[in-house]
Amino acid sequence: MGKKVLIVGGVAGGASAAARLRRLDEEAEIILFERDEYISYANCGLPYYIGGTIADREKLLVQTPQAMKDRFGIDVRTHSEVISVDINNKTVRVKNPERGEYEEAFDSLILSPGAKALRPDIPGINSPFIHTLRNVGDTDRIKAWVDEKKPLRAVVIGGGFVGVEMAENLKERGIKTTLVEAAPHILAPFDDDMVLAAEQELEQNGVRLILKDGITAFHEIETGIEVHLKSGNTLSADLVILAMGVRPDTSFLLSSGIELGERGHILVNDHMETSVKDIYAVGDAIQGKDFVTGKKSAVALAGPANKQGRIAADNVAGLSSRYDGFLGTSIIKVFHLTAARTGVSERTLKADGMDYNMVHIYPMSHASYYPGGHNISLKLMFDRNGKILGAQASGYDGVDKRIDVISTVISMKGTVEDLTRLDLSYAPPYSSAKDPVNMAGYAAENVLRNLSHITTWDKVLENREEILLLDVREEVEYSLGHVEGSINIPLNTLRSRLSELKKDQKIVVYCQVGQRGYLADRILTQHGFQAENVTGGYKRIKDYLHKEEIEPAISNANEPGKETAKTLDATGLCCPGPLLRVKQAMDQQKEGEILNVTASDPGFYEDVNAWCKSTENQLLNRSRENGNVTAVIRKGKSVIPSPKESVEENGKNNKTMVVFSGDLDKAIASFIIANGAASMGRKVTMFFTFWGLNILRKPKKVRVKKGLMDSMFGIMMPRGSKKLKLSQMNYMGMGAQMIRSVMKNKNVDSLESLIEAAISNGVELVACQMSMDVMGLKKEELIDGIKIGGVGYYLGEAEESNVNLFI
Repeated sequence: MGKKVLIVGGVAGGASAAARLRRLDEEAEIILFERDEYISYANCGLPYYIGGTIADREKLLVQTPQAMKDRFGIDVRTHSEVISVDINNKTVRVKNPERGEYEEAFDSLILSPGAKALRPDIPGINSPFIHTLRNVGDTDRIKAWVDEKKPLRAVVIGGGFVGVEMAENLKERGIKTTLVEAAPHILAPFDDDMVLAAEQELEQNGVRLILKDGITAFHEIETGIEVHLKSGNTLSADLVILAMGVRPDTSFLLSSGIELGERGHILVNDHMETSVKDIYAVGDAIQGKDFVTGKKSAVALAGPANKQGRIAADNVAGLSSRYDGFLGTSIIKVFHLTAARTGVSERTLKADGMDYNMVHIYPMSHASYYPGGHNISLKLMFDRNGKILGAQASGYDGVDKRIDVISTVISMKGTVEDLTRLDLSYAPPYSSAKDPVNMAGYAAENVLRNLSHITTWDKVLENREEILLLDVREEVEYSLGHVEGSINIPLNTLRSRLSELKKDQKIVVYCQVGQRGYLADRILTQHGFQAENVTGGYKRIKDYLHKEEIEPAISNANEPGKETAKTLDATGLCCPGPLLRVKQAMDQQKEGEILNVTASDPGFYEDVNAWCKSTENQLLNRSRENGNVTAVIRKGKSVIPSPKESVEENGKNNKTMVVFSGDLDKAIASFIIANGAASMGRKVTMFFTFWGLNILRKPKKVRVKKGLMDSMFGIMMPRGSKKLKLSQMNYMGMGAQMIRSVMKNKNVDSLESLIEAAISNGVELVACQMSMDVMGLKKEELIDGIKIGGVGYYLGEAEESNVNLFI
């Protein structure tokens, strides 16, 4: 008889250890204890079974107890919970419903207890409406609830991998779903700039997203359950999924003498051995080291757990195998979008004070001339020696293989130079001659060779007053959106306009994604200018400055789909390619003709709307499907009835006003008009958005917790009505003082008096919630009497108005 090996827990780590050990040692006595009924199942597939993508439940069950016994000769004991370990006598104590409590001796012990879902101690947490998802039993209960009770509203609490996957799958079942996350962003392993695409994908597919808000209590009501948030808001639901993270299920080891970490993880070395000889541990419950940094780390993923189980079995059987550490390579599907990562995040590098460089590129998933290509957002971190530290990517095609390639290079302790040398498969439907991985290597190599002078938006905003911000995109791109205070010199005209720039001033250039910025950097540097290029370009900061308000597709009563239309395929083109192609096509159209255009650039969704407004063409419809954007455009203006005709038709008499500007003179004009309308007995709603919010800021600083980007916005923007500038003749603030003096001498009310009068006259002052989030403003920073609302509220008020002004 060989040695006796006990394994505590199955699934990825324990089951793989048991099978590997039997293959290595036919004589060993192997007993596997599993607290639940199922010893090996595809836990990563559980949300997709609930959502209906996986129809056959049996396909989730990787291995059954009987199959393990028949094939491997392993004694599998289900419904058997190990409740303690005696390291001196080398025994475990087991609790079983039929046998009661008993002891089992071992020569070697492999611990794979896994982790359990967090259930914070808050009021109402034990309601039957609230579910967690960790195993097959949880899955059966949730699926039965969805199938039988047919909930209409669900709230998912927690924006980790499980939370996001559950939100998607519940929405796929037709359930109105809200995802609540206490942190500023979902998917914590990803950096903030890389996770924005996933957040937009959720919202665009109908999942309501609530960030920076936690849970305070649950309260059952007659129609379901109420979820109370820290913000004071309440959500109603028929189903709640708790996905707030996990903690190691190791309480049974507390008095065992096996060393545990601060959060209860089992400490192991690179042989997967614990602090006690002959006792090993694997899976979600362990703490090892990070592959890149060498620091303590814990990663709850199935891939590492399988590898660790194999390594532990090797060492039990006398083969010396080592685990090099956690790389954390992971991937997630968010409706049609894919996001993946490997290695260390930029957030971790900053927190640890590590020296690093970063490049952010937006290559195509395959050759741009072959139909169906999509941009990949690819971010690469590396040190001054070129060692790769980590990478993250998102997109609609080709994300997985790029991160897998980079993960492989990191595992081989490779450098960015190695990325440039990789000979990767190429054909137009699959890649480009220069694969995105090669391109990331080239960009990083240019930085290390001082051929590219990279900076980031964080650094730009910190030193905004000391630099000249140069936008080198085309004029049409600049007109559709740019960073405030930048000047525009298109790249193709830069050489002929160098005389407009000063060599004693630092110049920071940006383009759409960074490629033209790099070329501008090379031109300027070689002509004696001090230049830097913002990695990732305007695309990287655009989501922060102009976070899109999710809205339904635009429709038109004339049913444009039934009219004859020309088609334009702009897929595979990077910005500004799709817009330029649209302009060329529309120049050939006659008034009233329709163009159907399809583009794969995600930014085209916003760009085409802005372009139509600026060119006075009609955007009849726009939609997203499988990563592509489709727009239906009619050439020429729409016919809008006059205000007089509208009043005669519907009798609507209210007034609405969008205050976008933060200029003093425009603010004064806005409140004069509003007070005039209110004095005539009209209901007036003023909707303050973007720079107009500065009018409503309190003059004194209010202490609120903010991130770096939000704090920088707060510093750069005027604090309240007395700090506003004039749109014309400002003269460094003197103009504003002069106009206030003239108003006082001529007995014209000050802006502050006009604001007070408006509030007392019943004018409704509404601050745009989306703009507040983008600009980092909190409700506490605004003057009293302000209502917080969204675009939906404003549109509702506008529907009841016969006058709607945009200032």
